[in-house]
Amino acid sequence: MTGRFIAVVGPSGVGKDSFMQAFARVEPRLRLARRVITRPGDSGGEVFDGVIPDEFHRRQAAGAFALSWQAHGLAYGIPVGVDIDLKNGFDVLANLSRGALVQASRRFESFSTLALVARPDILEKRLKKRGREIPTEISRRLARADKPIPPGIEVTVLDNSGALAETVSRARDLLYASATTPHQTGEMQHDQ
Repeated sequence: MTGRFIAVVGPSGVGKDSFMQAFARVEPRLRLARRVITRPGDSGGEVFDGVIPDEFHRRQAAGAFALSWQAHGLAYGIPVGVDIDLKNGFDVLANLSRGALVQASRRFESFSTLALVARPDILEKRLKKRGREIPTEISRRLARADKPIPPGIEVTVLDNSGALAETVSRARDLLYASATTPHQTGEMQHDQ
């Protein structure tokens, strides 16, 4: 049985990386995709492979990425190694840009999207706490928080304004409680 590629999307500060790590700790059917990003490897946040742009483009040209895209002035890639986990029946959880969802839906046979949301005041507080952006960058990221999901993408929305354990529990129930989780194509299904 082939696993699902599960894209996790949401605005900066919503807690995607914390959610993914917590979810993978409690769900043995999950593997995390480790992204390759053109930023220094010691810049904090998620665990990723930091490379210079020339190295990223060399890997991209060699076919090393299942997916790649540009966002926030950086290049991002999901290594083709995720195909091994999928082939072995594991679900793969990957932090994606909303702009990469159409590409991902075409690339992976079994594909789902979890969109994390949080109240604006929570997003602002989290962005300030992580300390990676200056105030003008925080304002730009908050302005993009409501960027829509591309049409035709099935999505389940999870509010991550509260306790992380609650969000993980809801995600586990939605993805693993039954084989038939209802989704609506092109519309956001709210879980509140």
